[in-house]
Amino acid sequence: MVVLSHRTDTATDRWIEMYDKIKKCADYIRTITDIVPKTAVVLGSGLGEYIDATEILASIPYGDIKGFPISTVAGHMGRFVFANVSEVPVVFMQGRVHYYEGYDITDVVLPIRVMRALGAEYLILTNAAGGINPVFRPGDFMLLRDHISCFLPSPLIGSNIDELGVRFPDMSSVYSIALRDKIKAEAAKCDINLFEGVYLQTSGPNYETPAEIRMFSALGADAVGMSTACEAIAANHAGMKIVGISCISNLAAGISKTPLTHEEVTETTNRVKQTFKKLLTIAIDSTK
Repeated sequence: MVVLSHRTDTATDRWIEMYDKIKKCADYIRTITDIVPKTAVVLGSGLGEYIDATEILASIPYGDIKGFPISTVAGHMGRFVFANVSEVPVVFMQGRVHYYEGYDITDVVLPIRVMRALGAEYLILTNAAGGINPVFRPGDFMLLRDHISCFLPSPLIGSNIDELGVRFPDMSSVYSIALRDKIKAEAAKCDINLFEGVYLQTSGPNYETPAEIRMFSALGADAVGMSTACEAIAANHAGMKIVGISCISNLAAGISKTPLTHEEVTETTNRVKQTFKKLLTIAIDSTK
């Protein structure tokens, strides 16, 4: 039974429709595979080929799932892949959807809710981000300690579906301290220099102005990007344990001496992708 709190007729209809969409997407996936993932992973820029080294058990293109949002960004393949990594059953998103692609925020986080409905308890979010903290250099890695998400709408706006989570979820510790400690310890053993910091999500698709970056820095942000925080909100609402990892792909506007381009992001993530893959494996291992 779907229980809606703080509802109006219009909001009730919309959220019942959304909940039904989650269930129908999960039910369709169950016709393809009965694998119950322990860990869900969203592969950000430069990590798509991580799948190639895994034991693939099933693959489902987003386009085969009725009502599911489709990735439109170059380099985001657009499929779920079920695989075993270090004996952990994992469901990968090989390509995410973004708010700037024109989707409603509830559709942007739909994949997270579907993976939770399939049984995933842990979520690892990866992304390419612009460095705001002056100590960062392109190719560095940052473990998310916290995030700032107030520059786009919350995916929890509207009537609450109690089956997904509570009406007013606590956000004191979105990114698991225990998992972060494990990852930092193992990264140090592998000589991976891993920073910790605060990630800020904007709507995109335009990059930020130098004035905006100065404002974000004053707010306490260490890195900025166009994904991740809204996904973490939905996952936290659903009770998942969350890890976030950013690859600092470029210096932010006003810090960088050159205009920002997507090509620079791609070039950096390609340069450090082997280290990023190793770091992702460490993160998956931490969920055992």
